[in-house]
Amino acid sequence: MDQPVPATDADGNPKTEHVVVEEPLQITLDGHPISVVMRTPGHDEDLVRGFLITEGILPSLNAIRRIDLESKANHALVFLSDDIKVDLGQLTRHVFSASSCGICGKASIDAIISGFPPLEDPPRFPKEALLAAPDILRTAQATFDTTGGLHAAALFDTTGKMLAVREDIGRHNAVDKLIGHALSNNIDPATAFLLVSGRVSFEIMQKSLAARIPLVAAISAPSSLAIDFATKAKQTLVAFLRPPKFNVYAGAPWRRSL
Repeated sequence: MDQPVPATDADGNPKTEHVVVEEPLQITLDGHPISVVMRTPGHDEDLVRGFLITEGILPSLNAIRRIDLESKANHALVFLSDDIKVDLGQLTRHVFSASSCGICGKASIDAIISGFPPLEDPPRFPKEALLAAPDILRTAQATFDTTGGLHAAALFDTTGKMLAVREDIGRHNAVDKLIGHALSNNIDPATAFLLVSGRVSFEIMQKSLAARIPLVAAISAPSSLAIDFATKAKQTLVAFLRPPKFNVYAGAPWRRSL
């Protein structure tokens, strides 16, 4: 989502520019507020689903009975199935999540992996599929074309076909939207690789592991904690994916050809 705003150029001439919309979304679980995320409106139901799964709040989407986005602006009211119990007192990690947030440190990696175990025998992907993915993603970034201010995340299968894509002002929100969409539309993240349009951080790796994504690729740089996390989680981490080159920072080799 974007909106036109007045601006001036370097010479003081008036012009109209399109900027990314950023608004808060409060997520409430059975009447209990658990988080406020700063996001680009759109695909909010995907965002809520992905957030609840990747943060380990719910075990699966079957726990959700209904998501109400209509009753109150910028609020997501989540109602759980009758047989689902959540320890709301343990939900202390995200009181407020900014669009550029990064969290935790090395001490948190072991705690997260205890909840989301390392991968076992993950699928491998052709080198050609990785090298083709950035151009495919770029052509799918509709709002980025008008604003230049959105992150994108996409899932690709083992043949290099793009399965889904989502955009948001927050890279972690784009990943949550993507995962929420995939899990509610019979797309198995465990058989796909994730490509993000910017850098890859600790939080992106954590969310990917929660969805059992075996390979994460980034067009820009990785952080040191992202590398540490990928190594312990037995995920493959590829960064500086700028054809014809890329770097591998963690994980197993891929298939050489399609």
